[in-house]
Amino acid sequence: MPLVAGIDSSTQSCKVVIRDSVTGALVRQGRASHPEGTEIHPDHWWTALQEAIAAAGGLDDVDAVSVGGQQHGMVCLDESGNVVRPALLWNDTRSAQDAEELIRNAGQGDPAAGASYWAGSTGTVPVASLTATKLRWLARNEPENAQRTAAVCLPHDWLSWRLAGHGPGTGPASLELLRTDRSDASGTGYFSATTGEYLPDVLESTLGHLPVLPGVVGPLETAGKTPSGALIGPGAGDNAAAGLGVSAGVGDVVISIGTSGTVFAVSDTPSRDSSGLVAGFADATGHYLPLACTLNATRIFDATAALLDVSLNELGALALSAPEGAEGLTLVPYFEGERTPNLPEATGSLHGLTLSNYTPANLARAAIEGVVCSLADGLAALQAQGVDARRIILVGGGAQSEAVQHVAASAFGLPVFVPKPGEYVADGAARQAAGVLTGQLPGWPVEGLTVDHAEPQGVAPFLERYRHYAAKAAIG
Repeated sequence: MPLVAGIDSSTQSCKVVIRDSVTGALVRQGRASHPEGTEIHPDHWWTALQEAIAAAGGLDDVDAVSVGGQQHGMVCLDESGNVVRPALLWNDTRSAQDAEELIRNAGQGDPAAGASYWAGSTGTVPVASLTATKLRWLARNEPENAQRTAAVCLPHDWLSWRLAGHGPGTGPASLELLRTDRSDASGTGYFSATTGEYLPDVLESTLGHLPVLPGVVGPLETAGKTPSGALIGPGAGDNAAAGLGVSAGVGDVVISIGTSGTVFAVSDTPSRDSSGLVAGFADATGHYLPLACTLNATRIFDATAALLDVSLNELGALALSAPEGAEGLTLVPYFEGERTPNLPEATGSLHGLTLSNYTPANLARAAIEGVVCSLADGLAALQAQGVDARRIILVGGGAQSEAVQHVAASAFGLPVFVPKPGEYVADGAARQAAGVLTGQLPGWPVEGLTVDHAEPQGVAPFLERYRHYAAKAAIG
């Protein structure tokens, strides 16, 4: 019974799962927390990984391991392999100005032309989360640290490198042994998902010189070995690893409902959205992973439940007691601005109020419909890029609500599959590790339920009404 380990090094914590490589059965697991913040020294990730591995009973009997990690984080190393400065994470926004300037510069002052250039060359229009914008911030604000930077990698690359026995003080030769995969590389802003190659001119324009970059290994190639001899898989960015964890294939759209919302698909073709709504990432299997984000998801449920003085379970029950469409009550949930569509200054709004429909049940229903409808807009953005959507895989904490599942089936007009709650990113990394052992990804079963949906008869009335009011919010 060969065992494999999957690691999820996320913003908040590190999770380790150890599974049977043939059946996928969970053998044991462990976790440890990361410090809070948007700027973290990578040593904290390594410490948490050691704690999580120990909690999972160690890796001595494991034949392969792979790491799924938070995307975009900027890890800078000097020529000896030492960390130059704390890593800037995806959620650090100090490089927003740099993103805007990269767009303008590429278009010679014309933002539209610049956005088109970036979408065509990297698949993604720069935003503050991307590594490239953080490197430009570093060069402008900490030129000495920028000059010391001999290699740049991402969180999962750095952890895989450390697992292979490299680290601080191991010297310039060890930097050449850094490895990554195309899914995580595609989130840097200096890699083309279409060609599978780095863009050195883009990178040099951000940092000021060309550092060592991790070699990009194929979906089932090894990135090295641990000192005990276990194979190290290529790893993946967290969304790509989650796609592996739920066995998403071409035609599947994964919609994650957590603090924020994420909509991504496995696609045969790359996306190049100059509007910036859809990021053109690669996946972990050789396909593509167009992705859209929304800012408002389960916190809208939390706020509405608090307003109505009910629990989240009671909120769902109230919503299910109301008719579809909440008798005309419509919530546009842009409480914290919005990313899809790109309305950072927008606020939420409640429409269609009457004396008869202004009830707790309808308000609960409107909150859930509003969040699901905003995710439907994310799906529409993917479909505008040519994504063939045949099935929705609904994940995240919000997906466990029966009311959310019911509304999603109506709004999307597609079969909705809800996997059992689990560590999808770590499970995906473990599945990749199993594939490295055998040469092909195993077909591990994914347990869950399929929510009945009506045959599509055009856009659901409540979604059509939502889009009418959301368009008004976009106008201001």
